[in-house]
Amino acid sequence: MGTLVLTDDCFASDGSLLPLETALSRVRRGLETVVVAETASLEQALGRALTEDLVANVNVPPHDNAAVDGWAVRHGDLNASTETLLRVGARIPAGHPLEYPLAPGTAARVFTGAAMPAGADTVVMQEDCRRDGETVLIPPGALAGANRRRTGEDIAAGTVILPGGRRLSAPDIGIAASVGCTDLPVFAPLRVAVFSTGDELREPGTPLAPGAIYDSNRHSLKALLTGFGCLVSDLGILPDNPDTIRDSLEQAARDHHVIVTSGGVSDGEEDHVRAAVGDLGRLDAWRLAIKPGRPVALGVVRGRAFIGLPGNPVAMAVTFLHIAQPMLSALAGYTWTAPARFPVTAGFSHAKKSGRREFLRVRLEPGADGIPLARLAGQQGSGILSSLAAADGLLELPEDATGLQPGARAAYLPLSEVMCRR
Repeated sequence: MGTLVLTDDCFASDGSLLPLETALSRVRRGLETVVVAETASLEQALGRALTEDLVANVNVPPHDNAAVDGWAVRHGDLNASTETLLRVGARIPAGHPLEYPLAPGTAARVFTGAAMPAGADTVVMQEDCRRDGETVLIPPGALAGANRRRTGEDIAAGTVILPGGRRLSAPDIGIAASVGCTDLPVFAPLRVAVFSTGDELREPGTPLAPGAIYDSNRHSLKALLTGFGCLVSDLGILPDNPDTIRDSLEQAARDHHVIVTSGGVSDGEEDHVRAAVGDLGRLDAWRLAIKPGRPVALGVVRGRAFIGLPGNPVAMAVTFLHIAQPMLSALAGYTWTAPARFPVTAGFSHAKKSGRREFLRVRLEPGADGIPLARLAGQQGSGILSSLAAADGLLELPEDATGLQPGARAAYLPLSEVMCRR
């Protein structure tokens, strides 16, 4: 566990309706990394954030090598307009460099990745050449330096190959391995506690009593957090009991960096989470100018961050993507980058209120002009989880928009960009 704790007022809000950019600015300004630095093997580093820049101490490739199977030659030996007959001087498989320079007037049989022999500067593809015993016929027209990978062409020794704060992807692991790294300086995973509250909630797989519902949000949250690289502890379903909720929050704050839940933080008589968080720290209600997902509760429990997301399942997912993920990135040492938007064509009409940003669940179809056509993925109510499961992404309508007409261009966020990003 990191030693840094948050101040109780780091999420203080005046209660005004917050545009999304304003909310994100406050999040980035108020949070610091809370996890400790450690070393992880290549096998353990995927999805972790680098604590510092990774600098290459070798060149990649470490020597000039052949990019194709073919014949390594001295370009100066080749005729410009007619075929050139050269004597076969060597055979060089990958991993077995030639120990002497290639003699003038000769060609070396080389294979992809083989070190270029001293003196040779060009590789001619094998299918363009004809071998006859101990000679080979090279066609005219080869460019000097063709099919030759130069030392350090990919990575030069001494350069930063991965910046500190970068969340390591599969290609990043490969880059680190390519310069000989076996262990990487990374931050420890963020430890996150998740729970649900409500006497009406039941665990999937158990019988439903009258008035009860299955708890879906907790399982969605666990999947989102795990996909984001967090170590998740499931505290289960807590009863609507003030003492139980308070004790569970206090225990979670001892063992975790962040506590996340959905619903249960309103002013209702049975919403005991708000009071418990207030007893143990502070809770501030943020009203976001977005739909779905306006209410978000951010607070501090014994110096640890508390994130209370909306209870409606789609609102919970949208606010997780746009508020919780940037927060978790800051706490976990990641450099947060906003997800990419792509242009699509609307295949439907939609009316909206000005002054709030709206996200619609859509699926894509091929468009006649090469721009994908977006259609609604189902009913758009914040409690309709099936339409989120059916969607390819979210169509984003800005605050000043008052509607959308068929054929209009709009910004599109693929769910693959914002969910389970490693």
